[in-house]
Amino acid sequence: MGGLKIGPASAGLFSDCMASAKAPKSVVERSIAGGIAAGASMNSSFAGPKILIWIMVASLGASGIARAASIDAQAINDAQWNEKKPDRSTIEPLMVKMQVLLDRAHFSPGEIDGKAGENVEKAIAAYARAHGAESGMTSALWKELSQTSQELAIVEHELSTDEVKGPFLQKMPPKMEDMKDLDRLGYTSAKEKIAERFHMSPELLAVLNPDQSFDKPGGTILVANVASEDLNEKAARIEVDKTKQILQVFGKSQNLLAVYPVTAGSAEKPAPDGVLKVVSVSKNPTYRYNPDYAFKGVKSREPFTIKPGPNNPVGLVWIGLNKEGYGIHGTPEPSKVSKTESHGCIRLTNWDALQLASVVSKGISVEFTGNEKERASRSNGQMSKRKKTR
Repeated sequence: MGGLKIGPASAGLFSDCMASAKAPKSVVERSIAGGIAAGASMNSSFAGPKILIWIMVASLGASGIARAASIDAQAINDAQWNEKKPDRSTIEPLMVKMQVLLDRAHFSPGEIDGKAGENVEKAIAAYARAHGAESGMTSALWKELSQTSQELAIVEHELSTDEVKGPFLQKMPPKMEDMKDLDRLGYTSAKEKIAERFHMSPELLAVLNPDQSFDKPGGTILVANVASEDLNEKAARIEVDKTKQILQVFGKSQNLLAVYPVTAGSAEKPAPDGVLKVVSVSKNPTYRYNPDYAFKGVKSREPFTIKPGPNNPVGLVWIGLNKEGYGIHGTPEPSKVSKTESHGCIRLTNWDALQLASVVSKGISVEFTGNEKERASRSNGQMSKRKKTR
């Protein structure tokens, strides 16, 4: 497990959570420059020439044969539900639109990548449960989801000076020890910064904008028209399902406000059980490594601190809990949420963590249900099932 210490006021939050941290006794809260999680003002309609994009996705087989699919903004915006089984390795127009709609309805699919996968399946199942429907997508449920917003899924966006300016990291150090010497754990490129702002995978952003370098303000790009507003009320309680690997937020009347995919613990280092309380909320936290926990690959025998930034090991948010070593936080790797394991903490994408932090206050309850062993068994069963249907 990690350990947390609080330094002087100017130092901010010191966290040892690489997916685990000790809860702070006090918090120095900082604002996030640039409003990374804030939704941009976007046109509600898309006009322009049809752009044909060929997406080449290498197959995982030894042959290395590539598969291609064509996609454009019009195809995404016009996509309608059908019973065709999606290809999990290919970006598909319907899947892009579905992920954007779920994001806007606050049933987060995590990173919008246009591919079928566990996180979008969990978002669909949660949306269905909330609307008294079956767990999978149907034509009736699609109609209801489509009617939640009349705005287009993909829109034009004019790049601002703030979006394209750095400084950017030349390269993310592969070792944690090397991160301590950096002034800030910022983005590695404008493309990464813009992709995170619009909840997109860099791959999807790139294929929607061929030949775009993302380095000139005033340029027009295509982006996902994601949720731009906060949740409509403050959170009264949080529930983390360790089996399903989701976090649910409930309002004062026990109404469901949002559902997010998470990485919560592992069989070796499980997330907590029972009910805990939120004791702190900090944005733009620093990270302090405690050598007592001897993380794999970290050789330092001395503690060190990593500066704030979106690529900090705990991302842009730290929500401390009243159990030593545990918290809810962001991540520098949104594509891995729900697909890897943690050292006991609850990990979300930076944008989901920021949205959660905006409605969380000290003292609200966080209830943990399910268990990691059941999750592992369930995941293995799903993988086996997918192999049989190939």
